[in-house]
Amino acid sequence: MANELDILIGRMLRDIEIELTDEFDKNFERQAYFNEAWQRRSSPVRGDGHLLVDTGALRRSITCKKDSSSITLQSTLPYAAIHNEGGEIMVTDKMKRFFWAKYYEATGSFGRRKDGSLRQNKQNGHLSSVADFWKKMALMKVGTKIKMPKRQFLGYHPIVDKAVKEIVEENLREYFEKEMKNNLDPNNNQ
Repeated sequence: MANELDILIGRMLRDIEIELTDEFDKNFERQAYFNEAWQRRSSPVRGDGHLLVDTGALRRSITCKKDSSSITLQSTLPYAAIHNEGGEIMVTDKMKRFFWAKYYEATGSFGRRKDGSLRQNKQNGHLSSVADFWKKMALMKVGTKIKMPKRQFLGYHPIVDKAVKEIVEENLREYFEKEMKNNLDPNNNQ
């Protein structure tokens, strides 16, 4: 009986892992934590592209830590917590150097005429707003705090609770149906 219980619990945990990993991954597609939309960004750098998906590393970093009786879905990336929970980041000298490098990178991409003046085109207009953004960031004083909005992708939610409950109930129902069938079958060789 104990062995059957271990198998049943293992099956439930595997089903829960598969379901929740899929649901948390879908948050990146939904750009929301289930039904709670993530705050849009105000930076012109990435525009209206997918939030929290630049390289895809954060999305791929969701892993499952499990033992015989529990599972924990997590991300070990150092920046995962600030995105998931929100918070503040303090500007450092290193960050300012990075912002200046991005500013110079953006201004070096401007299209120019043969006489050296800037072209008045859409690309230069976008680059100008990007360059202005990086310059604004670079001019921040060391110690200034940048507020990161909460864009939760992992954690408790009533939908998680409901999914776990349904998986447990389904596995228990299947187990007891099988047991009932085995107990009613006179040819059962147990």
